[in-house]
Amino acid sequence: MLWYRQNHYRALVQFLLTEFDQSVGHFQSSLDRPPFAFSHVGETVTLQCEQDNPDYYNMFWYRQSSSKKMEMITYSVNKGISSTEVPFNQSKYTMSRGTFTVENLEPGDQGLYFCAVSQHTYFGSGTKLTVLDPKREITPPTVKVFQPSSKECRNLKDEKERKKTLLCVARDFYPDHVSIFWQVNAKNVTKGVATDPAARLDDKTYFITSRLRVHAEVWTSPGTNFSCFVTFFDGNKTIIKDETVFAVEGMFMWNSEIT
Repeated sequence: MLWYRQNHYRALVQFLLTEFDQSVGHFQSSLDRPPFAFSHVGETVTLQCEQDNPDYYNMFWYRQSSSKKMEMITYSVNKGISSTEVPFNQSKYTMSRGTFTVENLEPGDQGLYFCAVSQHTYFGSGTKLTVLDPKREITPPTVKVFQPSSKECRNLKDEKERKKTLLCVARDFYPDHVSIFWQVNAKNVTKGVATDPAARLDDKTYFITSRLRVHAEVWTSPGTNFSCFVTFFDGNKTIIKDETVFAVEGMFMWNSEIT
């Protein structure tokens, strides 16, 4: 029996021994390339798995569906010999050394695919496969940053507890291959950031929100700027959309820059 741990969705999946030893290092080969892949219904897609240690000759492919259930699809414990798990169809799911192929794609094939190699089993970060709807066009997001409410925290007497929340909304994009990060004065920030765990479907496109909570004195500091960046993978390249908000002594100036 093998046990694994994943701290959160898309986090590194860790192999656990009988007693997990936090001091054990993780295998740092190049696994699961690229991080995103998508194709249309009926087509064939091939995912790559690369690793540079010849001692790790056992290879496994797993799929994590939207329900978060992890299933092993196929594996090879000897070079050139592979087996496919029930109920998966061996004619549909095939693997060779370093590649995994899914034929005749269906919507049900969507998910996060993991490659694992062993002596012990080590996972990469996964490749997210999306089966595109032929009726939908690949569309990057539009990004809007909303200023904090003037009523937020105004009744708090303790100035240290007074905080303001900026809201970033990315919408009207397809498919849902996005990530969000914030900057304050051109420096990345993670403290106070809360982003939706996944994009949500709204009619035929997706949307996602992220919030940045800062001390009120930071928000009202003259010249301070707050930027929300949304990265979107269109199948060929990563596109970055962003919007920046400037706060000047209680007056708000807006600047939108799209690349």
